Amino acid sequence: MRITSKGQVTIPIEIREALGLLPNTEVEFEIDRGAVRMRKAAAPRAMDRGQALIEHMRGRGTRRITTDQIMKLTRG
Repeated sequence: MRITSKGQVTIPIEIREALGLLPNTEVEFEIDRGAVRMRKAAAPRAMDRGQALIEHMRGRGTRRITTDQIMKLTRG
């Protein structure tokens, strides 16, 4: 296995399946006696500011309008 110029490696499918590592799974790395240990993260990372704002606004709309109506409003 080689490390790319971005520091990336491919985890073999057998290991991903055995550990349940799906796309977007958070993982942690630690150095253990000269080796690198990787495991699923204990808890998901906190949301960044953009994600937090979107979650805050989700479901807050009070009017139901169509996409065409939104486009008309934004284009004048």
